[in-house]
Amino acid sequence: MNNLFPTTDILQRVAKEKLLGQKAFCIWFTGLSGSGKTTIAIALEKELHLKGILTQVLDGDNIRAGINNNLGFSEPDRLENIRRIAEITKLFVNCGVITICCFVSPTEEIRTIAKSIIGEDDFVEVFVNTPLAVCEQRDVKGLYAKARKGEIKDFTGISSPF
Repeated sequence: MNNLFPTTDILQRVAKEKLLGQKAFCIWFTGLSGSGKTTIAIALEKELHLKGILTQVLDGDNIRAGINNNLGFSEPDRLENIRRIAEITKLFVNCGVITICCFVSPTEEIRTIAKSIIGEDDFVEVFVNTPLAVCEQRDVKGLYAKARKGEIKDFTGISSPF
């Protein structure tokens, strides 16, 4: 029997990585809303694609529009949001896909949860350190203005710490 296909029914990650010619892992961008996480991730994805590397970008927009559309921004919902994202990321990584995640993930606890689910050896954390004033200037959705008016509770950088 071939080493890539052990007797179990499930195809192993190593076989998928060999097929793709790449080692899968997660790049986890963290930082304030508007810091540039997704912009950087998309640019990185394009560069990797040009090199023949398969990637998937996960960010707040594509996750909260679908699988996490039932979650708000309370502390329990934020934890559940990250837990689900980490589980999805783990599935992508186990398929050999380099997964680029872009989430505010403001606390060490939240990032530790993600890292423990995905796996420490497969998790690279990148903090996008953009000043709050710059993030507010870039805010095309008007979230910071709403947070400053009290219309959005627990908004990271305004009423909730990073």
